[in-house]
Amino acid sequence: MRDFIKYRSSSITLLLILLCVFLFTKCINNERDKTGDLTAGNFKAYAGSASCVACHKAVSETHLNTAHFHTSEAATEKAIKGSFDSTKNIFTYNNGGVVKMSHEGNSFYQIGYINGVEKKRQPFDMVIGSGAKGQSYATWSGTKLFQLPITYFTSADQWCNSPGYPDKISFNRPITSRCLECHATYAEKVSAPEKEPEEFDNKRIILGVDCERCHGPAAEHVKFQTANPSEKKAKFIINPATFTRQQSLDMCALCHGGRLQKTTPSFQFQPGDKLPDYFLIDTVGRNINSIDVHGNQFGLMAASKCFQRTTTLTCTTCHNSHQNEKGNALVFAERCNTCHNDKHSDAVLCKMNATLSKEDLNKNCVNCHMPEQPSMAIAVLLQGQTTPTPAKMHTHLIKNYPEETQKILSFIKVKN
Repeated sequence: MRDFIKYRSSSITLLLILLCVFLFTKCINNERDKTGDLTAGNFKAYAGSASCVACHKAVSETHLNTAHFHTSEAATEKAIKGSFDSTKNIFTYNNGGVVKMSHEGNSFYQIGYINGVEKKRQPFDMVIGSGAKGQSYATWSGTKLFQLPITYFTSADQWCNSPGYPDKISFNRPITSRCLECHATYAEKVSAPEKEPEEFDNKRIILGVDCERCHGPAAEHVKFQTANPSEKKAKFIINPATFTRQQSLDMCALCHGGRLQKTTPSFQFQPGDKLPDYFLIDTVGRNINSIDVHGNQFGLMAASKCFQRTTTLTCTTCHNSHQNEKGNALVFAERCNTCHNDKHSDAVLCKMNATLSKEDLNKNCVNCHMPEQPSMAIAVLLQGQTTPTPAKMHTHLIKNYPEETQKILSFIKVKN
């Protein structure tokens, strides 16, 4: 009898424990259900950058001028940089095929002709690229997104064959979710995982690399702060200023870390996450000469002594993602000088210090140590040419470039 009571007591205790576990789990699941629509990878989680303006007006307005914000946007007359003038709107392939850029009412088209006969026309639906180096364009075909054959190349101020395209008319290169992951804040894929080309809901796409790309989906944040305007501590939002060095680097390397092979669906990675949890990372390394200046700025920076000799240098040490500082040499020189100041290295390491004025020295920090280099990845076929012309971009391999230094010295000598 005593054993029976003991057994019964133990059974009741076990049942109570199991009941508590069940209720606790149910409670957690209920909480998840409440916020299930507000997780990464769900359109409802995003509030849109317009919702940020009320509380963050100044930084929102300056961000509108950045290349990140304009890395994708709806195709409008203002957004498209290339000319639709009748003397500049034709691209002729070496095989005789022709693509005409046409502005008809409020719509814009690329129209392919063979032997003077129209064979294909697709609208400009999306602009890809801010236009600093160039722009490519995307078109919707139902739920599929394709790159248009003709791109705009800024340095030549002309239409050209899209990078990597054959020397003939082609309207069938699909745009993938991985492409959009670096050129948009969010895009909702609606096709099965293995299906190609991928399909998207064109009503559930947030163009541009916007606030929520670096601060995380903000619908819950906006909801809470709107309901609690006196609450000064931001809730349900990510603050990259609190990141460790690696978290900060991973956030930027998502798009500036080369050709990463994803192991999870696109748009799952969120700022603060570990990149290797979502992508296969090359831990062996590669020949520094094989790293292109476009797309893997992190790889080049990581190979630089500036990066290797500190424990704090990240992309945001030099780049303010909230402002358009492109071409502002003195601003970047100031950031160089936070480490390379007079006491540290200006007078000791920079051989041009005795040759140039302080102003000329600062204007050329970047040109001398991070000169523009031709991209192997972004090269376009200009009208009538058979060899692609590369875009030039500042390398992030920070080091001495004697030939560039000599060019600068010669230029300043002639100028003066």
